[in-house]
Amino acid sequence: MSDNKKILLSHGGGGEEMQSLIGGLFFKHFGNEILDKMEDSATLDVKGKIAFTTDSFTVTPLFFNGGDIGKIAIAGTVNDLVSAGARPLYISCGFIIEEGFLYKDLEQIVLSMKAELEKSGAKIVAGDTKVVPKGKADGIFINTSGIGEIICGDISSHNLNEGDAIIISNEVGNHGACILANREELRVSGDLKSDCASLFAPVSALFENGIKPKALRDATRGGLSAVLNEWALASNVGIEVNESDILVSNEVRGLCEIFGFEPYELANEGTMAICVKQEDAEKALEILREFDECKKANIIGKVLNSYKQRVILKSPWGTSRFLEPPKGELLPRIC
Repeated sequence: MSDNKKILLSHGGGGEEMQSLIGGLFFKHFGNEILDKMEDSATLDVKGKIAFTTDSFTVTPLFFNGGDIGKIAIAGTVNDLVSAGARPLYISCGFIIEEGFLYKDLEQIVLSMKAELEKSGAKIVAGDTKVVPKGKADGIFINTSGIGEIICGDISSHNLNEGDAIIISNEVGNHGACILANREELRVSGDLKSDCASLFAPVSALFENGIKPKALRDATRGGLSAVLNEWALASNVGIEVNESDILVSNEVRGLCEIFGFEPYELANEGTMAICVKQEDAEKALEILREFDECKKANIIGKVLNSYKQRVILKSPWGTSRFLEPPKGELLPRIC
């Protein structure tokens, strides 16, 4: 196949070309016993309580160090389900593709999605493809919906109590900084890489070892700051975190100094904020650090019964300030 082969309007027209695209690419890599039998709807076997989520992905650039739009689409959907205490089962996927998009790039995106699906065992069971005229989209947009089986219930931002521990599963800001560097065409020394990853394996290990998180959240848009402020507001508590315990890479810190950004507000795509009972914190940390995606997990603070609905950031020099929720638009198209 020529590397110059492009997606044509006819690939979305419902005829021979569309069937060739769906069969030769999507079914080839996503095929499973449910998708292979799908007509207009998938028939699913789901028992008990489920989690259901939906999301759309429009990242620019489409390909970056650590992933691409396809990897984000699967990881983001999986992590939303995991945040509800669910095992990801089924995902639908809709592609909106701009006329002229390179077939080889589309195939690379599909292969990234396939690889990420294998990490959680989730399956794509329904999909849709639309091709729009050139100039009517930005390469490709992806929409997903996901269904998961609840395996650890009552995980909520309303559950925080005084003394609970706050854990972050990785460094913060890597994805947002990576996208920023790509967007501004900056050459950054070191290895600035998106943290994009599915987190079902490490979080389910917590469940299996008797750790029931009180709250979970994938710290995407708005970063760690947005999650902590949302938790403080929802549970009517204060949260105190230690700046020295929140790991930020030198590359991210340097970009933030150049652009005046707060690293705690930058997006992550594979970093989870976790609230657990204080007595479970060290065990949870030990479990998380067994996984490559969470080797830099750290306890960063605790829940207070004072400073209600505020987040306090303690500096290494003994001073404190409020960690405000994000305002305005930092980075367009980060996911």
